[in-house]
Amino acid sequence: MHHLLTEEQRSIQELARTIAEEKIKPVRAKYDEQGTFPRDIVRELAKVDLFRVFVPEAYDGLLEQGYGVTNMCLVTEELSRACGGIALAFAGTALGAFPILLFGSDEQKRRYLPAIAAGEKLAAFGLTEPMAGSDAGSIRTTARRDGDHYVLNGTKVFITNGEEADVYTTVALTQPEKGARGASCFIVEKGTPGFSFGKKEHKMGIRASVTAELVFDDARVPAANLLGREGMGFIVAMRTFDISRPGVAAQALGIAEGAMDETLRYVHQRQQFGKPVISFQGVQWMLADMATQIEASRALIYGLADRIDKGDTKDIGHLSAMCKVFASDAAMKVTTDAVQLLGGYGYMTEYPVEKMMRDAKITQIYEGTNQIQRNVIGSYLAKEAARLAK
Repeated sequence: MHHLLTEEQRSIQELARTIAEEKIKPVRAKYDEQGTFPRDIVRELAKVDLFRVFVPEAYDGLLEQGYGVTNMCLVTEELSRACGGIALAFAGTALGAFPILLFGSDEQKRRYLPAIAAGEKLAAFGLTEPMAGSDAGSIRTTARRDGDHYVLNGTKVFITNGEEADVYTTVALTQPEKGARGASCFIVEKGTPGFSFGKKEHKMGIRASVTAELVFDDARVPAANLLGREGMGFIVAMRTFDISRPGVAAQALGIAEGAMDETLRYVHQRQQFGKPVISFQGVQWMLADMATQIEASRALIYGLADRIDKGDTKDIGHLSAMCKVFASDAAMKVTTDAVQLLGGYGYMTEYPVEKMMRDAKITQIYEGTNQIQRNVIGSYLAKEAARLAK
């Protein structure tokens, strides 16, 4: 894949890798154990301008053209190679910013994107609710127009960067009687009266990422913060996911690569029956499968990211779903095999592969479970079958 990258993209990749190696690796175990947000790492990412890589130059970013999906994936992959949880401070901000990038007015972009690009403000995306997970159309949070404001009421759950972010792109029902067609998307700022944070989740993995509830209790949001038009909420959400899911896949890819790195180091050094463990054919076959899954994931992710950045975003939902399904399943398989190959040591916190296995699991769940992604792919194929049958 290296030959497909521009010189600038290679520089971004190398910079993210340096940060991962020098700043994240030494502290990843601490953050995982404590379950605290890596604010110091966020400052390091901001210092070297990594939040600018998916923001256009017009809004103080580094992006000359395209959507910045490849850049976003490169950074997410490299940071996740060291720690999938810490990487989410970056990736979750990209997810929260994409609705503004895709549907924001010039005024909205100028108001919010420069601070996001500078790393001064983090972003988050609010869709999931207690009764609306895979069935996103069942959201109940409402937004009632009241003069120059909308009044939001409801609760969002499992929100990445929740409480730590400053800008929240949030989906709410402006016309509840229309169901999903009555949803709209709003930019909600931290500190808005009536907007607070509820339960902070204690998770199996990605423990360095904060996951929290968003609570809206007559929260008054300026009407100027409506993204697009009323009724566009689910269009905003689905278009956002189409270009953000390769980022989840890149997170999974990075976690798998990190596990592969640790495994290769171990099986080369570990001696059994008078030989390095890597000399046994059974071990080599497991490693071969792990490496193949990693390379196949990379090809799928960066092929689609390049297509998106070239402006070809029509009918890509099934391809985005394929990226997430394949890479996250691969990450779960690779990390599980890594634990197996390290044996008893793999199960101990002394080695990071058990953490990587815990981190990998969520990539099969959030931004649409892999079962839902298979529904998306299957639906596309059913339409293709009907078209070919004509």
